[in-house]
Amino acid sequence: MQSPSLVDFFKHLDVWFSAAIQNYGAGIYALLFLIVFCETGLVFLPFLPGDSLLFTAGTFSVVTAESGAAGALSLPLLYALFFFAALLGDNVNYAVGRFLGRRLFQSETSKVFSRQNLLKTEAFFAKYGPKAVIMARFVPIVRTFSPFVAGMGAMPYPRFLAFSIAGAFLWVGICVSAGHFFGQLPFVKKHFEAVILGIILISIVPMVVEYLMHRSKSGKPESAS
Repeated sequence: MQSPSLVDFFKHLDVWFSAAIQNYGAGIYALLFLIVFCETGLVFLPFLPGDSLLFTAGTFSVVTAESGAAGALSLPLLYALFFFAALLGDNVNYAVGRFLGRRLFQSETSKVFSRQNLLKTEAFFAKYGPKAVIMARFVPIVRTFSPFVAGMGAMPYPRFLAFSIAGAFLWVGICVSAGHFFGQLPFVKKHFEAVILGIILISIVPMVVEYLMHRSKSGKPESAS
């Protein structure tokens, strides 16, 4: 039997959550912590689910264990574990960037350590400054490379830590809360696959816009002196 593709996994996150909760029970919290930590902290895993995972987890959440049905996830616990997973991932990534830096990105053709992704994140930092740490939280791939670039020298650690805490707080709060409050709406439940794809598409809009602007600028002929 053919294994499901990454696209199928993203499209059917709700099905995966239901199965994972049934199979792992409370162990689902450790699995969720690990996914968010790896997506944030390991520079070679930028394609793991981020925004969509938090939103989907929020749709399975309840305020207290007593108020929810069997299989529901604790909303306070999700807030805490996602926050600390994101914060720990950021700090590990920062440390790797500080001590290894550009040595991991020497190859122009590497698919694991893409130099193009590194250059895009550096441009993101150059454009937005310290705010990039917070803004990058909501941009896939850039979210993974941002702390790495900060560790390479883009930002002193105390300042990075402050923005990292703020970014993790906003990212987790917005995405999980959105899932918790909107995930039970009949329209969202009926069109959950489309909603998840919409979240993914919206999150990559900044990268698409940046790419189109770059192509537009590079395609313009130089003015005569």
